[in-house]
Amino acid sequence: MTQVSTQVTDHGGGVRSIRVPIPNNPLGYTLVYVVDTDSGPVLVDTGWDDPLSWDTLAEGLSACGTSTAEIHGMVITHHHPDHHGLSGQVREASGAWIAMHEADISLVRRTRENRAERWYSYMTAKLAAAGAPAEHVATLTRTPVGILPGFSPALPDREIVPGELLDLPGRRLRAIWTPGHTPGHVCLHLEEAHPAGLPGNGRLFSGDHLLPRITPHIGLYEDPDDTTVADPLGDYLDSLERVGRLAPAEVLPAHRHAFPDATTRVRELLDHHDERLAGLRALLTTPLTPWQLAERMEWNRPWAEIPPGSRNIAVSEAEAHVRRLVKLGQAEAVPGSEPVTYVAV
Repeated sequence: MTQVSTQVTDHGGGVRSIRVPIPNNPLGYTLVYVVDTDSGPVLVDTGWDDPLSWDTLAEGLSACGTSTAEIHGMVITHHHPDHHGLSGQVREASGAWIAMHEADISLVRRTRENRAERWYSYMTAKLAAAGAPAEHVATLTRTPVGILPGFSPALPDREIVPGELLDLPGRRLRAIWTPGHTPGHVCLHLEEAHPAGLPGNGRLFSGDHLLPRITPHIGLYEDPDDTTVADPLGDYLDSLERVGRLAPAEVLPAHRHAFPDATTRVRELLDHHDERLAGLRALLTTPLTPWQLAERMEWNRPWAEIPPGSRNIAVSEAEAHVRRLVKLGQAEAVPGSEPVTYVAV
């Protein structure tokens, strides 16, 4: 691993990463990977749609000896704007294809078809049903649409098929479906010997599925048109075990830094969620709404200091955990409660 510039790291074997900033976000940046192929460079994710992010991506590609105009294709791990945001601009500059899992393509398509007002109506109803106080629900209407990215994301033109090798001449990159963070999240397994000889089974572009030192957000899948009672946390835990069995030599995540020993990190995350589920079940000895549960959960700062947008994310995560407890038969909705409360059983 070699630091080429302040933004670019050479991971060897024709793989480099560019630190593309996420403005006003504690994550700081998305690691956009540049993978050499016989048909030209391919990007794994693209970064946030922002002028600074675009300029940084362009500068990083130049440091890699290429440019946005020379990009052959883009493989997007999931539809979130810090991963998919710049895909449209790269395609305009290069004519490159954009590939994504079908489940997230569906979300992109629906986002493009729905007006922002539909999102507000959906979120308002969802928060009210979770027991959010009226003064919090009212904060949605005070959020300028302009600071909410992703209402017109680029529509992918290729589908990533789980289990299949991507069409990348000269490389062996296989898609692994890892739902949880989003319904169509994929990891990408580079089935090639590690360039530094690290023991293990190739390298894994893990997107947001497997990250060092931080746990990805697992909330309810937000799709106004889908009435399926999904279990995102259950999906995530199953996906983690699948990646753990793969035992790659090195993980190349979308945030923080590359790291070895995926198996240990998988076990840490499984243990973390086991402990959190047990803690939530203890809280539910008293019936609570998802909002009340989120207020009592442990976060990286006190609830009073969490801004409204982050509280929405926290409540969604609380709901996902409650849904997992219900699926396991360890909690249930209290009949007739409105907004609905849950209690341990």
